[in-house]
Amino acid sequence: MTEYKNTGSKDTRSGFGDGLTELGRQNSNVVAFCADLIGSIKMGDFAKEHPERFFQAGIAEANMVGAAAGTTIGGKIPYIGTFAAFATGRVYDQIRQSVAYSKKPVKIAASHAGLTLGEDGATHQILEDIGLMKMLPNMVVINPCDYNQTKAATIASAEIDAPVYLRFGRPKVPNFTPENQNFEIGKAWMVNEGTDVTIFATGHLVWEAIQAGITLEKEGISAEIINIHTIKPLDRKAILESVKKTKAVVTAEEHMLNGGLGDSIAQVLALEYPTPMEMIGVNDTFGESGTPEELMEKYGLNAESIVEASKKVIQRKH
Repeated sequence: MTEYKNTGSKDTRSGFGDGLTELGRQNSNVVAFCADLIGSIKMGDFAKEHPERFFQAGIAEANMVGAAAGTTIGGKIPYIGTFAAFATGRVYDQIRQSVAYSKKPVKIAASHAGLTLGEDGATHQILEDIGLMKMLPNMVVINPCDYNQTKAATIASAEIDAPVYLRFGRPKVPNFTPENQNFEIGKAWMVNEGTDVTIFATGHLVWEAIQAGITLEKEGISAEIINIHTIKPLDRKAILESVKKTKAVVTAEEHMLNGGLGDSIAQVLALEYPTPMEMIGVNDTFGESGTPEELMEKYGLNAESIVEASKKVIQRKH
């Protein structure tokens, strides 16, 4: 197993905030909108440094989407920030019509995604947001795994002339990817090469997949681990190359099984290379209140579940 050192736990929302601040210094066309959550979304530094380019929309997310889309006509690159539950479900019509259909390069910065929102409970723990966003034509969907990657993804997202859904979270999680990395949208990241099973993971589950790989190696199982940080466009080439080698697949995500990463990979494999597959994710249910750690364990979004699924799928390929 390739060794990855946790350089200190940091929240991915701070990766977005620091990336946005850096973008603001680099590019005067970058503007930001927030729906009354400056502290939670970590937009404070940008707002302080560029007050003339920061707009407080208040609790009016639909208006925020429309206003942001309008700024693109003047050549601006708008980032809109709120909780993932409000950034998708509450304003789906506005995103569909004013952003995706109109091909406006609005960057939707969605924090507090998945179960790890924790104690705020089911109403705020959106688990279907990736599915909602990836179904929209023209939309790019990015789900980075740690602070460093979120910062790099935020900066990279400004370079593409397309709407982007950028998903990140609230809790502090291990920070293990390289600092100042070159983030390629649509290019999967090989975490560890292996021969017996491919584990495709995204977001917070990438670190869990690494821990699962360590356990599997001790048991004589060689796991290939790939970080699918861009769910759309999907790196079909990397997926097929790996699966043709290992002939067994596990997907892992902090999202509903319906509509998520596993769904996307299953579609690729069904059409091009049918392969035994197991999926780690939330199975058709809402979340509940609890600590992030308790919820990830209860819903099986952890290294132990990935190990179990890997052993199961390996048995299915024989």
